[in-house]
Amino acid sequence: MSESTATTTPRERYRRQVRAEIKQRAREQIAAAGISALSLNKIAKQMGLSGAGLYRYFTSRDELLAELVRDAYQSLVDTFRAVAGRGEGDIDGLAHALRAWALEDPQRYFLVYGPPVPGYRAPVDLSLIMAEIMSLVIGACDVAPGFSPGAPHAVPPRSEENRVPASSMRLALAFWTRLHGILSLELSGHLSGMGFDPAQLYENELELLSAG
Repeated sequence: MSESTATTTPRERYRRQVRAEIKQRAREQIAAAGISALSLNKIAKQMGLSGAGLYRYFTSRDELLAELVRDAYQSLVDTFRAVAGRGEGDIDGLAHALRAWALEDPQRYFLVYGPPVPGYRAPVDLSLIMAEIMSLVIGACDVAPGFSPGAPHAVPPRSEENRVPASSMRLALAFWTRLHGILSLELSGHLSGMGFDPAQLYENELELLSAG
């Protein structure tokens, strides 16, 4: 038993379990029919709860959606951390990890990189996770061949004395926009039937980025 589990009460552990099941049911709904299909009432019926009973765990659809988005971002940053921890945190390593993560669960990918959900506003604290993701990307671009090295895995404060090298920032932005462009088209089905392998297109774009 972990220390955190040992210090929680049975009621707290039960609440965590129910919240985890609600989120799993929500992910199943989204995987089957997209984000627009997310329904707290349907989840309540599946779990044998009343609508009021479910709202004791998530007060609104937006609160549940915010949790799912936070989990998705955290999953990606954990993936990038693992790649960097294995010493593979260059742009090739991060690019391959990004595509594998996206293909593993396309709906999770679209939760964070798909079209905005009408009426939904992302929590402010997500900016910290998003910043860490970009820090890892910029850190990888700092040590890419042909570019000036900088501080690994960190975004220096924007000042005249200490700033991200312009070359690293350009490469990081190109990495993020061009690879996400291909992934979004592939996962949306827009590359189907075009007579080429999306994986090879992704690799070709990555080669161009790596070459600067």
